[in-house]
Amino acid sequence: AALLTLAGGAVFGLGWGLLIVSFASTIGATLAFLMARYLLRDWVTARFGNRLKGIDEGIRRDGAFYLFTLRLVPAFPFFLINLLMGLTAMKASTYFWVSQIGMLAGTVVYVNAGTQLAQIESLAGIVSPGLLASFVLLGIFPLLARKLVDLVQARRVYAGWARPARFDRNLVVIGAGAAGLVTAYIAAAVKARVTLVEKHRMGGDCLNTGCVPSKALIRSAKLLAQMRRSAHYGIAQTEARWSFADIMDRVQRVVADIAPHDSVARYTELGVEVISGTAKIVSPWAVEITAEDGSRQQLTTRSIVIATGARPFVPPIPGLAEVTHYTSDTIWSLRELPPRLVVLGGGPIGCELAQAFARLGSQVTQVEMAPRLMMREDPEVSEMVRQRFTAEGITVALEHAAKRFERDGEQQVLVAEHAGQEVRIPFDAVLVAVGRAANLKGYGLEELGIPVARTVETNEFLQTKFPNIY
Repeated sequence: AALLTLAGGAVFGLGWGLLIVSFASTIGATLAFLMARYLLRDWVTARFGNRLKGIDEGIRRDGAFYLFTLRLVPAFPFFLINLLMGLTAMKASTYFWVSQIGMLAGTVVYVNAGTQLAQIESLAGIVSPGLLASFVLLGIFPLLARKLVDLVQARRVYAGWARPARFDRNLVVIGAGAAGLVTAYIAAAVKARVTLVEKHRMGGDCLNTGCVPSKALIRSAKLLAQMRRSAHYGIAQTEARWSFADIMDRVQRVVADIAPHDSVARYTELGVEVISGTAKIVSPWAVEITAEDGSRQQLTTRSIVIATGARPFVPPIPGLAEVTHYTSDTIWSLRELPPRLVVLGGGPIGCELAQAFARLGSQVTQVEMAPRLMMREDPEVSEMVRQRFTAEGITVALEHAAKRFERDGEQQVLVAEHAGQEVRIPFDAVLVAVGRAANLKGYGLEELGIPVARTVETNEFLQTKFPNIY
């Protein structure tokens, strides 16, 4: 098709070449579209009817624009577009005129290049300004077309919203955890006017309940484990006197030592405006901030970053509220080591805390409903971890689904199902580590129509429906 388009320009010139090639290509595309429709659509509908309904609904709503963008910026080969569109509910007349318009710009570029090729009479003509300009245009056309499509889409997305005449900030960041802090830091470093809003604690999960405290606890537990295995290192005997409360106090000291790096004072010094309060996005360019004292202000901003993090997911298991249970947020309040600990969940958080508490002396039972630990890792890694846990005295209960929690006097019991049978696991405390849920409510996402599932839906650049909201 590309060669024939170049040939059309070379043989017929720009005017007639454009007229002939544009209509010929559109007619050919429409014939392929009709062939696919009459030969294959009935078979596809009979076999995939339910799945096709959603596609047809989208085609009826936005099909013309979708086809136009595919024609303007050929993300897929045109012959595939012709065949696949024939299987949808798009009208043939709509397909014809949208294809005619969508392919016109690209056809002009290629036909013009063909006219320049026809004028070559010697080797010197290869480097003529006209020919070089034509090939430069061929190269940059997809980029220009992509930019045009982005502008058109942006106009559609922002329709109905009034863009401010001026902006109070270059960037507003919602959430001062790991992601929000780095974002604000970099923005300030390039002299952006940036406001960081945090409603709880600076540093977020990483500093206060995640990376920092867990690694501090793991380090203490690892030292004790190594001392018990001192003979392995050529040391006949070692002795350690310690208390669980002292270890947990050390964990908090480590957090306190690092906290100044994530503090309001430090980020203010870096040039970030830090506000303690809650933030709600009220338009694509405006954020309403409610401070701790109840006062409100609204800031206009060129860009917004949603960095609100996540929280431990607590499943609705009957009886859980009546037993002693913790999450990765609340486990750090412990000052007495649970003699028997059930860890619910076999992901990274559950695994690292199960091992740490076992090394500190708890009798740990790890309950996982999947067939192996750490399901996101390779099977070999999962098996390696399971073997190590078993060697360290952890009871790893795989394919056990937690059904309910019971109290029998002072006794607390987890009732799980394994291979169709109920299994009773007594415990003194349970750590719920079955995953995390994104913090999405109350930030104005629903009101703006930003698609939200388990997380905020974004493209590969982490842009939401609105390109300036990340």
